[in-house]
Amino acid sequence: MKRILLATLTFFVLLTVARGGKPNQVVVPTDASLRAAVEKSLPLLVAGARGSREKRAQCFTCHSQGLTMLALSAAKARGFKVDEEELGRQVKFTVDFLATNQKQYLVGKGQGGQIDTAGYALWALDAAGCKPDATTGAVAEYFLRWQSELDYWKPTNRRPPTQQSLFTSSYLALYGLKVFGTPEQKERREQRFAQVRTWLLKTPAQDTEDRVFRLRALQVVDAPDMELRKAAQELAQKQKPDGGWAQLDTMETDVYATATALVALNEAGGLATTEAAYQKGVRYLLEKQLPDGSWHVVTRSVPIQTYFESGYPHGKDQFVSVSAAAWATTALARALPAANRPQERGRL
Repeated sequence: MKRILLATLTFFVLLTVARGGKPNQVVVPTDASLRAAVEKSLPLLVAGARGSREKRAQCFTCHSQGLTMLALSAAKARGFKVDEEELGRQVKFTVDFLATNQKQYLVGKGQGGQIDTAGYALWALDAAGCKPDATTGAVAEYFLRWQSELDYWKPTNRRPPTQQSLFTSSYLALYGLKVFGTPEQKERREQRFAQVRTWLLKTPAQDTEDRVFRLRALQVVDAPDMELRKAAQELAQKQKPDGGWAQLDTMETDVYATATALVALNEAGGLATTEAAYQKGVRYLLEKQLPDGSWHVVTRSVPIQTYFESGYPHGKDQFVSVSAAAWATTALARALPAANRPQERGRL
């Protein structure tokens, strides 16, 4: 892994120079500006998560709850004061939601949203520090059984950018299996990983969501360093002069694509938050944050569920906006030193 980190960091330096800049010319945002941005964002994220939990009492939502739990955990690791009571309620809600479906998971049947919903739920629980138990083991069993005839996992709905990519669904299942798979599942898990690894290595990404989660998935399956480096470079090369990324190559930059790219490059691609590419992305996120502390991303998804107000701003754009805000908050928080421990690069 040290080889890939060194080679990747060298690439990012060269990439900055090739675009006509010098790595040390990037204006580095101050810790104070980063902390102010995160502190303004957290209450809105909590409000959206609370509203979703209260209004969708039987349904865990990836955008308002799963991603918010990831953001709260990242902020907490850097010394921010978070709403511990609400975080605890979200953890309990998520655990109870999965437990309700435990018998179905054991026979390879999921819930609404299938792999994506269960995958984000496990990811959020892991970020919150939850340990494996019978319920998470049942979800891992579901991942092994569901779509086992395919070389990947695929979503059951198309709601871009968050729910459309084969790479996203595959990463969520792979991550859940790696963290929460049981000893009894080890042999089948390794067989499934080998199957999906082959698919990952030969299948190109088509857009930013693909590139982000292909990189993440390659890391989980322990792909060769060279393949991880190539995937990181492919994602990094799509950074625009304004510091952001676009969901599609034909679109303008936006906060969702930018934040997901930054966090993936840091966690899975070896890009330090002090590097020029990351700092440019951070500046973009700070510039796009609105005075109320939110970020606004316009949806390009066709609704398939009844609309409701979660408590996060921006009306019918609120679900992609809260997703973007959770990732942006995570990206900004990761640019700060972790509390009482060295700056982290990701868990896997």
